[in-house]
Amino acid sequence: MDTIFGDGSNQEKGVLGKIFSAGKRILTGESLFMTAFLNTDHGKKKVSFASPYPGKIVSIDLSEKQGKFICQKDAFLCAAKGVTVGIEFSKKLGRGLFGGEGFIMQKLEGDGMAFVHAGGTLAKKELAPGEVLKVDTGCIVGFTQTVDYDIEFIGGIKNTVFGGEGLFFATLRGPGTVYVQSLPFSRLAGRVLAALPRGGNSKGEGSLLGGLGDLLDGDNRF
Repeated sequence: MDTIFGDGSNQEKGVLGKIFSAGKRILTGESLFMTAFLNTDHGKKKVSFASPYPGKIVSIDLSEKQGKFICQKDAFLCAAKGVTVGIEFSKKLGRGLFGGEGFIMQKLEGDGMAFVHAGGTLAKKELAPGEVLKVDTGCIVGFTQTVDYDIEFIGGIKNTVFGGEGLFFATLRGPGTVYVQSLPFSRLAGRVLAALPRGGNSKGEGSLLGGLGDLLDGDNRF
C-alpha cells in the first residue's frame, strides 16, 4: 500500500502536471492524495473497498465505454492504476444551475476498470438513439459520453407548487448507458436531519405512545 500524489495515471508528467491533476480532483470532491495497492506476489490477490454510505457499487469497464465515463461528484470509489480522474464541465447554463449536479461532474478516462458508488437502489438503462429518459435531478449516478444530458422545467402550477419534486427534472437522450440511483446522499442526509429529535432524546416526542415505544426499542437511558 502506498500513498501517491495524483491518480497515478500516465498523463501526469512532472510536479506541475500532478498538481494540476490533483486540483481538478478537489473540484469534484476528491482528495489531493490517493492510495495505491500493489500486488508483490506472483499469484492474484484480492483487495476490498467499502462504500461511504448504504447503496450499490457499480463496476465500469472503460474499454467498453469508449474510454470515458461521466458521473456525479463524489461517486468515484476506486479504479485500476492508469485511469484518470478529472472534471467534466457543463456547457449549459440551465444544467449547471438547476440540474442537481452543478457545473462540474467527474470524468473517468482510460481503458481499465473503475468503480463508482450509488445511493439506495441502482437502475441501469440502455437508451436507444433518440430515446429520452426523464429522472429526478440529483438521482443520476453516471452515463456514457454519447448521452446528451440536460434539464427540463416540469411546468404546471399544481406540479410546481404541490408536486414535491422541485421545479426541474433531468432529461437524458440516447444512445448510451445511464445509471440512476434512488437515494442521493443529499436526500439521505435530509431525511436523517428530519428524523432527529428536537428538544429531547425521545423519538416519540409529541405522541401519547412515545414513551412506550422507547421502552420497547431499548432507547431509554437512566
